[in-house]
Amino acid sequence: MKQVLDFEKPIVNLKEKIVELKKFTEDSDIDLTEEISTLENRLIELENDIYGHLKPWDRVQMARHSERPTTLDYIEKLFTNFIEFHGDRAFGDDAAIVSGIAFYKDKPITVIGHQRGKDTKENIRRNFGMPHPEGYRKALRHMKQAEKFGRPIVCFIDTKGAYPGKAAEERGQSEAIARNLMEMAGLTVPVVCIVIGEGGSGGALALGVGDHIHMLENATYSVISPEGAASILWKDANLAKKAAESMKITAADLKELGVVDQVIPEPKGGAHKNVEGQAQMIDKVLTESLTYLSEFSSGELLEKRWEKYKRIGDYKLL
Repeated sequence: MKQVLDFEKPIVNLKEKIVELKKFTEDSDIDLTEEISTLENRLIELENDIYGHLKPWDRVQMARHSERPTTLDYIEKLFTNFIEFHGDRAFGDDAAIVSGIAFYKDKPITVIGHQRGKDTKENIRRNFGMPHPEGYRKALRHMKQAEKFGRPIVCFIDTKGAYPGKAAEERGQSEAIARNLMEMAGLTVPVVCIVIGEGGSGGALALGVGDHIHMLENATYSVISPEGAASILWKDANLAKKAAESMKITAADLKELGVVDQVIPEPKGGAHKNVEGQAQMIDKVLTESLTYLSEFSSGELLEKRWEKYKRIGDYKLL
């Protein structure tokens, strides 16, 4: 059964009414063509109104949609000859992060991304897209490999956050994230990061230090979930909607703040409505980024990356 978000219910109800009238017309001698046409025009207006004026909490729901395309979906659409690698060479493999090499426009590239499941069984196997430290160490191993062979790196970000469990902490969760931040800042090859769903806290940042950071229109990127923020600020997780509005976690907000470089449009109704179309939109932006970044030497990339992160936020150097 397809997931219907709360704000989409008027659209779904109207679509059901149209289907009902069409069926009634087919099964009887009554011509309701004019009424159906009126409702179809109304449907177009309703979709434009609802999807054109989404609130921050609506976008949070969209980013969490169970049918939203994942890293592996985009790898299938965008790259060829993808080979996935496993393990961090220290503890084990983490299915919450996929990593490997592929060809993009006939050029070798390293692809890394968070991976959640499409159903309960897969979500359990992938820990609902929340990586353990071995996942981040696996990602870093392949980043350093990409640097060694001069391959650009593309990171897809889609996680509620790093797994906060006892075992993850015992194996050095915070150290693994911190090391990724440090090492990614100094990579001498182009790094393009794309937030495709939820970008949650340090779990997202560990794959999010790049030369270009792009974000899908209905994705979110924040230091904490709206529920977590509401629990801290107002001691009530039920005020998540209010928190989402004040946290500036949407793509438009983050573009304005200078955190992301470009907002990638989504098909009407979200990426899950047209995966092929969404992949084409990502493809256009990714091609532009990699073409632009390929013109710079390693030293120039590092200098521009340093300047990029210095410009984020409002602060004074003492």
